[in-house]
Amino acid sequence: MFIIWWIIVGLIAGWITGKLMKGSGYGPIMDIVVGIIGAIIGGFIMRALGFAGSGGMIYTIIIAVIGAVILTLILRLFTKGRP
Repeated sequence: MFIIWWIIVGLIAGWITGKLMKGSGYGPIMDIVVGIIGAIIGGFIMRALGFAGSGGMIYTIIIAVIGAVILTLILRLFTKGRP
């Protein structure tokens, strides 16, 4: 059940991040992966700032989107100029 939760959050976060960030997307599967990794990055950042992760699904999705946007920016920085 925990894996399904991460996939759902990753799907939503990846889709929202794809809409927020202009340019070509990474495709549906990579959007989910970026969303899941973004959730992990966002959770790590929020814990480092002292925020607890007990806000429910909306809180989790917002944090995942923040992490996914950061991850997308980093990915674009390293892949700029490559097809």
